[in-house]
Amino acid sequence: MSAEPQMVTANRLVDGTVVYLTADKDWSEKFVDGAVWTDQESADGALKAGDEAVAARLIVGPYLIEVATTDAGPQPTSAKERIRASHLPTFEPEIGSWTGRISG
Repeated sequence: MSAEPQMVTANRLVDGTVVYLTADKDWSEKFVDGAVWTDQESADGALKAGDEAVAARLIVGPYLIEVATTDAGPQPTSAKERIRASHLPTFEPEIGSWTGRISG
C-alpha cells in the first residue's frame, strides 16, 4: 500500500502517447491535468476506470504512479515518470542510435 499521492497513467492506443486519467475520467496528455488520489482505495478505484478504458480500446497499460504534491501542482517522483511526462526523447535521434553512426 502506498502512502504517497498517486495518479493513473497509460498510453493512448491509437498513437502510443502517454496520457493521464483526469478527475472526470477522461484522458489528457498533460501531466498537470491528471487527477491525484491521496488514499489507496480511491487510487485503486481510479485504476479500475483505466481497466474500463482498456476494454473500450482507448488506452493500454494503465498503472498507478506516485506523485509529489507541490505549490506548482503534482510532480512525478521517479526518473521514468519524469521522462514520460516530458514527452521528449531521451537521446538525439541523429547521434544517439548506433545505426546513425554507420556510414554508407
